[in-house]
Amino acid sequence: MFCREADAGKRRGLREGVIREIMNSLNSSTAATACGGDHAEPGNGVAKWRESKWLAIGELVVVALIFWADFKHHIYFSKTPYLLLFGWASLRVRRLRWKDVGLSRFRNWKTTIGLGIAAGLLLEGFELFVSQPILVRLLGKQPDLEDFRALTGDLKTTLIFIALAWTLAAFGEEMVYRGYLMNRVADLMNRTRSAWIVSLIVVHVGFALAHAYQGWTGAIDEGFQGLLLGIIYLRTGRNLAVPIIAHGVSDSIDFVLMFLGKYPGM
Repeated sequence: MFCREADAGKRRGLREGVIREIMNSLNSSTAATACGGDHAEPGNGVAKWRESKWLAIGELVVVALIFWADFKHHIYFSKTPYLLLFGWASLRVRRLRWKDVGLSRFRNWKTTIGLGIAAGLLLEGFELFVSQPILVRLLGKQPDLEDFRALTGDLKTTLIFIALAWTLAAFGEEMVYRGYLMNRVADLMNRTRSAWIVSLIVVHVGFALAHAYQGWTGAIDEGFQGLLLGIIYLRTGRNLAVPIIAHGVSDSIDFVLMFLGKYPGM
């Protein structure tokens, strides 16, 4: 009787030991999965694809094609809205927001607006009294401003152009060239200091080409202005609000001077 009870106790102990071992194995597997083992996270490949340099190269090829289409006059009015939409799509694919590339106030709104206005006035003064006169002297030509002659003495047209200056140019171009393209080019070289310098130069060669309709003098001058806006973007910790305001202020002064017939070369 005692032996049978002892044997039964041994069998129960053996079964309980086996069950404990099985449960411990299951718990270990669950913990390994939760910790993200090599084969436990199917999203890793997708995450790496979003950060791939090949994706950045592909995007820049599309941007180049948009520039080419604009050069061939296949794009109505302006390429900026198309580039802006494409930049937005790129950010969405990579799970980023415009805020992640600088669309936010700089410190506070008072500082942002004040710094933006001051930068815009300095940019405009530099263009009118330094960069443009030097380029005119070197190249022997004024910028080709034929597209803007309709502004002289026409208040309605001038107000429309000022509205476009703040939307299409100031907001649109800063988001595209400084916010999207400068960051994407820098991504190709791991966003190092050298990468940002290369990005600053390369992107603003493109910015100059985007203003080729103003002739060599106008294109180079606009490229240089874009370069200064890019420096502002970097010096403010890659903030877009300050260069947006600066760009809008500078262009608005240009259009007011054109309305008054006081812009150089008009």
